[in-house]
Amino acid sequence: MKAQKIVIGSRGSQLALWQANWVKSQLERLHSNVDINIRVITTSGDKIQDVPLAKIGGKGLFVKEIEEALLVKEIDLAVHSMKDVPMELPAELVVSVITKRENPLDALISKNGEKLADLPQGATIGTSSLRRSSQLLKYRDDFKIHPLRGNVDTRLRKVEEGKYDAILLASAGLNRLGWANRITEEISHDILLPAMGQGALGIETRLDDTMIYDFISTLNHEQTHYAVSAERSLVGRLDGGCQVPIGAYARVEKGLITLKGLVASLDGEVIYKLENVGPVDDAINIGQELGSKLLKMGANEILEKLIKQ
Repeated sequence: MKAQKIVIGSRGSQLALWQANWVKSQLERLHSNVDINIRVITTSGDKIQDVPLAKIGGKGLFVKEIEEALLVKEIDLAVHSMKDVPMELPAELVVSVITKRENPLDALISKNGEKLADLPQGATIGTSSLRRSSQLLKYRDDFKIHPLRGNVDTRLRKVEEGKYDAILLASAGLNRLGWANRITEEISHDILLPAMGQGALGIETRLDDTMIYDFISTLNHEQTHYAVSAERSLVGRLDGGCQVPIGAYARVEKGLITLKGLVASLDGEVIYKLENVGPVDDAINIGQELGSKLLKMGANEILEKLIKQ
């Protein structure tokens, strides 16, 4: 019997390829007669390395070109970090599977091994995430925040070279690449609320391709899918992207979702933070409700001001 050929679309970074290869290995474990290949696709976000994402503008910087390949059937499925996937997908596509979440927290990597609270006065911290920088400045307004782009290994090298006192990265990426030993401290979500979908992988497919869905559906992790759906619903209600400091983190326990949401001013002086709890099968409404509450609380003023900039 002829092997079934499957092509996975992925970005070309070390982390993206680790993620695509992990999905490939899981599918090969589940299905015997398959021939799975990975096609590397360069995205707009990959091409622009010297400008903070918030200044580039637009949504879907790390997925658009991959989705285009999926639409014209050059690939059969795409593997994404869920935090990169925009709220609105092309009508013909769907994130049909979300795999079990890795650690969703942010990680501090410091030059001299100091934890966040112990960093020196006026410490220089590298991050291009508005979500991270605004919450950091709320925690300690003496920190000096400087932009940081590039692949994970490039970012780690910059702190080793002394260009920063510390940098912030997603714990999940470091764990996946085998660099957990580089983490000085995992930052509690009470200090740094994670990004929507952080630590979770999504598999995007064509909506009408039931054969591929059947092929990958076993990889779906129900609790993670509920949690990320609630987070995405919240961010969708706020209409936020990379240009806005928004945090969203949901946990599922005993059939209930606890969703925390945050909207911050760029300088961290104003932060609106709330949580909402409800049954898992109401994940979308939980996110929508929390978003509406944050807007009424005053988050709309922050968002309107940022959009005008």
